[in-house]
Amino acid sequence: MQAKTKELLYLLLWTGEMLYRPTFRNVTESFEGWAYRKGLLRQSERLERQQLLEQTVTASGDRLHRLTAMGRLQALGGRDPEACWKKRWDGRWRLVLFDVPEARSATRNRLRRYLQRRGFGYLQHSAWITPHPVDKERALLAELPAEVGSLLLLEAEPCAGESEAEIVAAAWDFGDLNRRYSTHQEILIRRPKHDIASEADARNLSRWLGQERSAWQEAVCRDPLLPEALLPEGYSGRNAWRDRQAVMVIAGEQMRNFNANW
Repeated sequence: MQAKTKELLYLLLWTGEMLYRPTFRNVTESFEGWAYRKGLLRQSERLERQQLLEQTVTASGDRLHRLTAMGRLQALGGRDPEACWKKRWDGRWRLVLFDVPEARSATRNRLRRYLQRRGFGYLQHSAWITPHPVDKERALLAELPAEVGSLLLLEAEPCAGESEAEIVAAAWDFGDLNRRYSTHQEILIRRPKHDIASEADARNLSRWLGQERSAWQEAVCRDPLLPEALLPEGYSGRNAWRDRQAVMVIAGEQMRNFNANW
């Protein structure tokens, strides 16, 4: 998915329910011009074709645009933190073991990046672990070598007295993760506080949104989003998520007020 598409989905997720509720039919001519210049209408049509955005028409003829469930998940980076934390763990770990030859280094690196992006923990050498089901991974890994010596997916339980906390501590660096969430928090509190009274103010808020999104992705993409039963003491991800939601509600209200008065 293109970066511009991800950016639009992100803005729709946090401000779209309010920003785009004023319809394209009733907004001022200057907003229509802005939307045309930015390609917003074309992007919206493309997102509808991809089933990431849906349009409804009210009795008065107004058009409302909302993210679909798929669009919301894409805007969140492919994983819903709340759903992951609330998921009941079945007590089994999923392991991905691979030894892709040096001659296929591109394939090996692609696999590593994918596993890291999906929150898998790195145990040792080419052993990666997650408490989540790996249905999607099975489909993806079907493209890779099928030999048991090259790639193997296992479901396992510890059998030598290892605690779940020890496994979590070995697989993920929560100290680094918490530092990334702390960096995001610092950016979160720098949200422009004053009302948006001009396009310059709107651009300033837009820049902050970009910085916030980048910092959040830096943190959450490295977060395994473990079920609650496995979260280590001192984990700051859930507090960061709640703070982010609260601040984005305020940012969305700022955007709505600017659009209403434009």
